Amino acid sequence: MLRTREPGGTPLAESLRELVLYQEMDALTEALLVFAARRDHVQQVILPALERGDVVLCDRFADATFAYQGAGRGFDWFTLQTLEHMVLHQRDIQLQPALTLWFDLPTEVAAQRLAGAREPDKFEAEQQEFFERVASGYARRASEAPERFARIDAALTPDAVWQQVEQAVREKGWLA
Repeated sequence: MLRTREPGGTPLAESLRELVLYQEMDALTEALLVFAARRDHVQQVILPALERGDVVLCDRFADATFAYQGAGRGFDWFTLQTLEHMVLHQRDIQLQPALTLWFDLPTEVAAQRLAGAREPDKFEAEQQEFFERVASGYARRASEAPERFARIDAALTPDAVWQQVEQAVREKGWLA
């Protein structure tokens, strides 16, 4: 199994991640950098792993871009779909996760958990309204592809959250 993250996962993508997380820019620039990082990550890491038959576990992927840049920043959904197609259309298939775990957490609880945990990046420093829009973006993506989404109630205890994750994986037939 390969564990990786986005934006990131390659030296180039990690450099772009730093720009996205800590430099001010407009939503289009942000989306273009995220998709550029994703393209490099897919080409250098994800596709080779899938070709070897590996399972890839990625912390965030294209759904996060729709949630953060699309719903959160108010950027055009159709443009994001076009970029997604350009970056993730590989060898006559559109790469998508087989399972997306959406850790849904009320914005007030997320803010409490984050307070004092570390120096916030520009996303973590956003106001509660931004995160409400982000949640609506995840909900929209889940409604567009319900077969691959599992909504996890992340407000529960860690054990209860883990049980939900195990159940979602079991429902895909990946655990006995």
